[in-house]
Amino acid sequence: MAEGLYRYPELISVGLSRAQVRRSVDTGRIHRLSRGVYGPTVDRGQQLTAIFRRLPNGVVVGFQTGARLHGFGAETSDDVHVIVPAGLVVPRIRGVVTHESVLPVQEPVLLEGVPCAPAARCAVDLARSLHRMNALPLLDRCLRVGACRPDQLRAEVTRHARLRAVCQARQLIDLADPRAECRQESQLRLLLVDGGLPAPDPQLWVRDEDGICLYRLDLGYRKRRIGIEYDGSSHLDRERLRHDRSRMNWLAAHGWRMRYFTDLDLYRRPAYIISTIAALFAS
Repeated sequence: MAEGLYRYPELISVGLSRAQVRRSVDTGRIHRLSRGVYGPTVDRGQQLTAIFRRLPNGVVVGFQTGARLHGFGAETSDDVHVIVPAGLVVPRIRGVVTHESVLPVQEPVLLEGVPCAPAARCAVDLARSLHRMNALPLLDRCLRVGACRPDQLRAEVTRHARLRAVCQARQLIDLADPRAECRQESQLRLLLVDGGLPAPDPQLWVRDEDGICLYRLDLGYRKRRIGIEYDGSSHLDRERLRHDRSRMNWLAAHGWRMRYFTDLDLYRRPAYIISTIAALFAS
């Protein structure tokens, strides 16, 4: 009965009747966390542990759920993603997504009381399975939060040789950059690279005549003095607008050619972004 969790037979074995178990659940004294597993609270960690009480040894958390536990995954759903060794039979559990894998998980780590694939394994699995525009932001964040290092990602992707979409994962790992600070910046960078342009530097500092860091650009090409900004909702308040106007004037006066894009450009008019920056390179 580790972690305060109880299987139904365990509750019966300590003297509770079926009616008493139902009454305890109805009154909130205990909670049904997963089929046949009960506990004192209903927090996410307890629910995850309860699910693993129903899974056989060898199953580990991975993919989106593993990335979340390691601190670099987005909260996109309540589903629990697990990696299952090839040939191992697991019960069907509502809300659990299984990924059968012929590639063994090396050295699982214990997170929130359950075995989890290492951060590099979670990142590479997602880099192979997600659309590339969703995969690069995840890899950037993985490096930014320090979940793993670039050399660990490269070593892990080598283990995935001959597996599906490993070429995509390898390309994106080479492009991953911990300096990127938001999803849209990562996607803009990938869009430009896929459009045949060099990779811009994320969070590029512009210095004044005394070498003091004055302004930071979302993306930029220092040698060509091209700056790229993603305009989100944070750019709409009056104080930020005043700052942006002063910043734009200074950059223009010092030879920087700035271009600004929105979510409409990024998700509806990607060709417009590519052609705009390509024209600056050609001029």
